[in-house]
Amino acid sequence: MELGLGNKRALVLGASRGLGAAIARTLAAEGATVVAAARDQEAIRVWVSGMADDARARIVPASLDLSDLASVNALVGVLLADGGVDIVIANSGGPPPGEAREAKREDWIAQFEAMAANIFHLVQGLLPPMLDRRWGRVVAIASSGVEQPIPRLALSNGVRAAVVGWSKTLAAEVAADGVTVNVVLPGRIHTERVDQLDEAAARRTGSTRGDVAKASIGAIPAARYGDPQEFADVVAFLASERASYVSGSKIRIDGGLIRGV
Repeated sequence: MELGLGNKRALVLGASRGLGAAIARTLAAEGATVVAAARDQEAIRVWVSGMADDARARIVPASLDLSDLASVNALVGVLLADGGVDIVIANSGGPPPGEAREAKREDWIAQFEAMAANIFHLVQGLLPPMLDRRWGRVVAIASSGVEQPIPRLALSNGVRAAVVGWSKTLAAEVAADGVTVNVVLPGRIHTERVDQLDEAAARRTGSTRGDVAKASIGAIPAARYGDPQEFADVVAFLASERASYVSGSKIRIDGGLIRGV
């Protein structure tokens, strides 16, 4: 299927590893020019070096620290000076695990700023060129925890739920201007983040990471963790010409993990 991304420019946040890196690679392979933004520029250069020459030429690394408003404003300014972008993939790292009764006020404020408020601010700054061109895509990466809260991920469950509320609201405001806004909810996609969470659970329970993963997989109807490429393929579709009538949606990519209707 031709996705129509050959003349599009995308910004992918959190592109140094995991889901962000997989999405950036996929969009570039589909012909988009990709601004791959993260704090760790070296990590971006490492995965870019393994790409085919034509796709590698379409990756533009950019420095971004979502916890630093000045960094966010600087990137927005650079992008707007160059005509803006057509696609924003709003991906952020996850907070450390912990229970709601343990989280301090300053924890909530810090995570909301980095995972929500600064993303809202960034998208708001990049919207005007999309509206002028009457074409744009915003895809926010949240978590299956917004539909079924994940134990000991209180900060993630709460803050990512705010991202869903913002996305649904923005989608209604800009749909008539040719801009779609959707949220994608990953389940257990096998990334370094999932390995870290499994390792933390193993330490807490006195078991092994392998045992924790086996128990997690036992709850997934697909009987395995997802591959980052499977996730990135869905995001690429939502960012494409082909998804022009999909907006305001929450799309789970979780192997059937969430059973609620």
